[in-house]
Amino acid sequence: MAAKQLKTYSLSEMKDKFIGSSGTQEREDYEYELRMEVLGKMIKAARQERQLTQEQLGELVGVKKAQISKLESSANSATIDTILKVFKALRAEINFNVKIENEFVKLA
Repeated sequence: MAAKQLKTYSLSEMKDKFIGSSGTQEREDYEYELRMEVLGKMIKAARQERQLTQEQLGELVGVKKAQISKLESSANSATIDTILKVFKALRAEINFNVKIENEFVKLA
């Protein structure tokens, strides 16, 4: 009896099938949420590296511990200003890249 060959799928194919094709609103929403979750995890990792509690980081930034907790679980509820303040308080560098039609925008 011959073994049945399993079909394999790429991550992109699975996203297309279960979330939506690239460029659709569903896919854009998914990608945004994923980036915000990763950003939250980066904030948490940087805070732990600096050996700060959420409360201590909140005091440095001027927000409550609950907001830091929320930010670490998903950064989508925070303003850019708050995110920049958090990274500044952590003495961590953050870089933003803007890409338009496959070209990165360069600041003069």
